[in-house]
Amino acid sequence: MKILKVLFLVIVSTIITQASFAQNPEITATINADQGEYQISKHIYGHFAEHLGRCIYGGFYVGEDNELIPNTDGVRTDVIEALKELKIPNLRWPGGCFADTYHWKDGVGPQEDRPTIVNQWWGGVTEDNSFGTHNFLNMCEELGAEPYLSANVGSGTVKEFADWIQYVNHDGVSPMADYRKENGREEPWDVKYWGIGNEAWGCGGHMTAEYYANIYKQYVTFMSDWNNSSGIYRIASGASGGDYHWTEVLMRDIPSNMLDGVALHHYSVIDWSAKGPAVGFDESQYFATMTEALKMEEFVRRHSTIMDQYDPGNRVALIVDEWGGWYNVEDGTNPGFLYQQNTIRDAMIAGVTLNIFNNHARRVKMANLAQTINVLQAVILTDEEKMLLTPTYHVMKMYNVHQDATLLPVDFENVDYTMDGKSLPAVSISASRDAQGKVHISLVNIDMNSNHSVSLNVRGVEYKNAAGTILTSDDIQDHNTFEAPESVTPEEFDEFKVSKGVLNVDLPPFSVVVLELN
Repeated sequence: MKILKVLFLVIVSTIITQASFAQNPEITATINADQGEYQISKHIYGHFAEHLGRCIYGGFYVGEDNELIPNTDGVRTDVIEALKELKIPNLRWPGGCFADTYHWKDGVGPQEDRPTIVNQWWGGVTEDNSFGTHNFLNMCEELGAEPYLSANVGSGTVKEFADWIQYVNHDGVSPMADYRKENGREEPWDVKYWGIGNEAWGCGGHMTAEYYANIYKQYVTFMSDWNNSSGIYRIASGASGGDYHWTEVLMRDIPSNMLDGVALHHYSVIDWSAKGPAVGFDESQYFATMTEALKMEEFVRRHSTIMDQYDPGNRVALIVDEWGGWYNVEDGTNPGFLYQQNTIRDAMIAGVTLNIFNNHARRVKMANLAQTINVLQAVILTDEEKMLLTPTYHVMKMYNVHQDATLLPVDFENVDYTMDGKSLPAVSISASRDAQGKVHISLVNIDMNSNHSVSLNVRGVEYKNAAGTILTSDDIQDHNTFEAPESVTPEEFDEFKVSKGVLNVDLPPFSVVVLELN
């Protein structure tokens, strides 16, 4: 009798909760599954690998003679497998600030003949150039990722740049193609994506926008796609955050036939002089970080509006090739290595930022999280033979269902996450339909204290099944460690109810959810 009473109470409670949930959602969202117009480029889910700290050496690359860590031509096998699971579409290299001090010929040829270099930007360490062009491009082939090469404009020359393109792309007889063959690579790599300098307004030369536009045109004049069947894709060094003048000048002064993409950089930094800890932050620091992360919406929208004025045909892409959270380095680590832990807070940054990129898929065609391994908002951390996947990794893997899918319009009125009289939009949503007709909906609740209920009215498609995955934890500080590498992992999500084509979802605090309808 007691068991029956308990079961009865559970059933009644469930019915009441579901009825209340269905009738009084905080947010009502409409998704028009039959009105998709733009494709979410898979390249929005790109990554960034700079010669910085332990990103390359000790991260990707452990050396071909390493007998303790399994590797493929010196690149960690576990890293390759993890990034393949992530469906990494592209990888940007060699920087960052490092790119404008890097001379590519130092990193080709017999390793014993390669000169050393002092990394003046990041820690002042000496590198032996054992990881160079062949290593990187061969690794990209193994990953199935498009390489995105950043050229040295700050301290290099036009000829050096043109020679690099010829070296990696020319299929025939030429000085650089012959040099490549001498160094062991017969076929060209056909590299499509090229960045002409990096942060030209800062570490790339402290240039004005007008000066850089002229330098850009000079470099691009001497670019050739050689035998590259897909053609060269030329990306200008773009603005930092809300520097709209920079974008205006580039779009105004560079002829449209010389420009394929304009970059944008934005980091979620509380204060550059007091960035706060990666772990052990309080709610005010969390709120401030999310405030900075959500500025990406304004930056993308306003830079896109400027680009629309000069490029109404939407030919030139907005390339957000550096984004992510930036905090104080972990205690006891080299401050120039930018090594930081990765918590549920970083999952929130990743979720809302990727939703922003998805929803602006008309103009945003590529983005690169900074950075892949052991630096800033990394997806992988390593320690000698150990490796772990971060909460950010799991979000990007959950979201890879959106890659090359059709963006679906989502319309809703948000609710607020408030603190000390300030407010932020609590919920973020994006949706897509893939080639098989499956609809995927990604939702983020950044509210640190409250659940939020969402009613999803999915129009224009009939679905029979719904499934969900969630990433969250008991504490927003939670993260994976080498001692407990699976403390934060995705789980099956079933806190939703389908009724008459309407999907009612309950989002826990600081959670990322991806739903699949088919």
